[in-house]
Amino acid sequence: MAQPRIATLLARSREEEPELGIRVVEMSFRQQLTALHNDLLDIGFAQSDAVGERLMAEPAWADPLVMILPARHPLLAHAQVKLGEALKYPLVLWHPEADSGCHDQMKTVLDGAAVPLRGVDYVTNLGVMLTLVASGCGIGYAVASQMQKVNRRDIATRPLVGDPPLLATYLLRRQSEPSEPLKRFVERVKAVNTIPSGEAGT
Repeated sequence: MAQPRIATLLARSREEEPELGIRVVEMSFRQQLTALHNDLLDIGFAQSDAVGERLMAEPAWADPLVMILPARHPLLAHAQVKLGEALKYPLVLWHPEADSGCHDQMKTVLDGAAVPLRGVDYVTNLGVMLTLVASGCGIGYAVASQMQKVNRRDIATRPLVGDPPLLATYLLRRQSEPSEPLKRFVERVKAVNTIPSGEAGT
């Protein structure tokens, strides 16, 4: 996941507990659940809390949603975008089978807008979403922290009007008693959660 908070978390772990070996592996949500069940993974991060039995999902942090627009898009005339106005344009959405959990959270947001969707393209990673948005195929979305380090002239972001929807990231682990190093890692996750999203990763 392109999340500056995770980079901050890993950096703090190296500083505070350099002897603790941490290996980062990219997996889909479903693969994480299997690895946790089989004791091949200690912790996972995902945007879904539908973990089933013997596992637990704890809220790690939540970030505001931002809309991703191609350069020179008409909505860039506004400092903030109304969701209803954004939905008048084609969208680039996370694929429902991408196993990210992000699709389900965004579906809740879109269903609440009660506006019929126009043409939709589906993607499985942020890079493809940015490419499609930059080419003018539609409007995309991401959490604000994901876009902090993106420096592209062919796209821009805008927050939504009012209180923007928050997309949650969950820490996944087994329900059994965690080891002492794992307890300390979870405490660092809680500490990173107290950092305002604009400061994470600095």
